[in-house]
Amino acid sequence: MKEHENKVAVITGGAHGIGKCIAEEFRKNGATVCVIDKAKGDHFVGDISEKAVLEAFADSVIAKYGQIDCLINNALPVMKGIDECSYEEFQYALSVGVTAPFYLSKLFAPHFNSGGSIINISSSRDRMSQPQTESYTAAKGGIAALTHALAVSLAGKVRVNSISPGWIDTSYKIYSGADAKQQPAGRVGNPLDIANMVLYLCSDKAGFITGENICIDGGMTRQMIYHGDNGWSYMPGNTDAER
Repeated sequence: MKEHENKVAVITGGAHGIGKCIAEEFRKNGATVCVIDKAKGDHFVGDISEKAVLEAFADSVIAKYGQIDCLINNALPVMKGIDECSYEEFQYALSVGVTAPFYLSKLFAPHFNSGGSIINISSSRDRMSQPQTESYTAAKGGIAALTHALAVSLAGKVRVNSISPGWIDTSYKIYSGADAKQQPAGRVGNPLDIANMVLYLCSDKAGFITGENICIDGGMTRQMIYHGDNGWSYMPGNTDAER
């Protein structure tokens, strides 16, 4: 029997990138997958920043299956910085990145099977930043905090965890040189690195894990960087040197 046989997994932003890989891996492991995405395709098409869309999607899933086992809040908020991001764009990023995961969790909460799991996809940017990334970073920080709040509120009903990916190349490109070596793991990540953890956290093997954030970034956020140390140098205006 496959690990997620007969489970129902709901995935936002599941038509491309990390979300698509998560959906494919769930299917390989026997799950029925329900995807919502803005992109056209063979899934529920809609903008999750809209309350009515979230309600219609949740209603359609429950009407068809009656219950769910896993909710993966993966949809990507817009990344714009303080110089260019408008009030409306910032609000939109928070709607996609924080409000939608909260509301879907609320809508599906009564319909989780025993052993249910919510996985929120955050980012290593929930703890570190590049310039001009405020909308995305705020949304990812918000979903990381939402995770432990939901884990406490849903205790005994649904386990809730978050994953913070680092540099993940969704085209599976293999990097060499500085791009690979700057990461203690020696390579850039790919969507399977995230999907594998999602499936683990949604399994019985992770039954004692809830309210946790797991950073999957090849060790980048653990490596201290000082100018002149270990071959690192700071060269203002040279993006490649500022890693």
